[in-house]
Amino acid sequence: MHATLPLLEATGFPAPHRGKLETLQVNLGYQCNQTCLHCHVNAGPNRPEMMVEEALELIPRVLEARRIRTLDLTGGTPELHPGFRDLVSEATAMGAHVIDRCNLTILFEPGQEDLGQFLAGRKVEIVASLPCYTSANVDRQRGEGVFDKSIAALQQLNALGYGQKGSGLTLSLVYNPSGPSLPPGQVALQADYQRELSRNFGVVFDRLYVMANMPIQRFGSTLVSRGQFNDYMLLLKGSFSAANLDGVMCRSLVSVDWQGYLYDCDFNQQLGLALPGAGRPHLRDLLQSDLRGNIVRVADHCYGCTAGQGSSCSGALHG
Repeated sequence: MHATLPLLEATGFPAPHRGKLETLQVNLGYQCNQTCLHCHVNAGPNRPEMMVEEALELIPRVLEARRIRTLDLTGGTPELHPGFRDLVSEATAMGAHVIDRCNLTILFEPGQEDLGQFLAGRKVEIVASLPCYTSANVDRQRGEGVFDKSIAALQQLNALGYGQKGSGLTLSLVYNPSGPSLPPGQVALQADYQRELSRNFGVVFDRLYVMANMPIQRFGSTLVSRGQFNDYMLLLKGSFSAANLDGVMCRSLVSVDWQGYLYDCDFNQQLGLALPGAGRPHLRDLLQSDLRGNIVRVADHCYGCTAGQGSSCSGALHG
């Protein structure tokens, strides 16, 4: 696989400063039951990395010490970590809002048959990747049969109350372009998704997030192999919008890898770009100190978050 960090390090991107820490985003491991072309984590069934026990035990303590409102669990497939359910139960019992970044097909893996009921019982917000509302596009990007399984999972979640008005169970979908292009407008695309999924499958959901593909890991390597990397970077840089800088996720979120080390965002984690400063900041450091005011470590991939309408873990930054 081609390394993309050397192509990104020389940057003129304007580094923002951190505000109040509101979200602890934890990558529980890189193991996944899917292998997707756009995956910036390079996750897959054969990845052995799983969060170590020491780091897992620190998470509730950090939530309490820093009064962090949101625990955002990602992977890989976070539900495959054997400590996933205990962590979710403890965090929700503390009053934290928990987000599960779910790929939907995990609901049909052995041992996960009651996953939907578990998440609903703790009012966990589900953010689920569904890169299109047609089977051909989804299966081309994520694998044969993924679309049908994803629809069946959404129908199961709807039956539990997810996406239904007044249920308190939030179901959001995530769209990624299939190639080196910017995502379309979030508002218009959400309307398309809601119309097509409701009409064809009876599926409802709360909101759609659109996210640009990052030129790192598997997707970045593919761009290099196809001779498209430089053109994609020109697109991102040429679409830079300074208005998006105030809303980038790295100002209020910190990303934690499977060993407990801290990064400004999940993308920096995958590039190995640790928080600026001496040493290698770890979850345990958050027990004693805040990150407010720190400068964010940047490289050229940051243009992916500020291009066009912007892109973050919560979708577009501007309509």
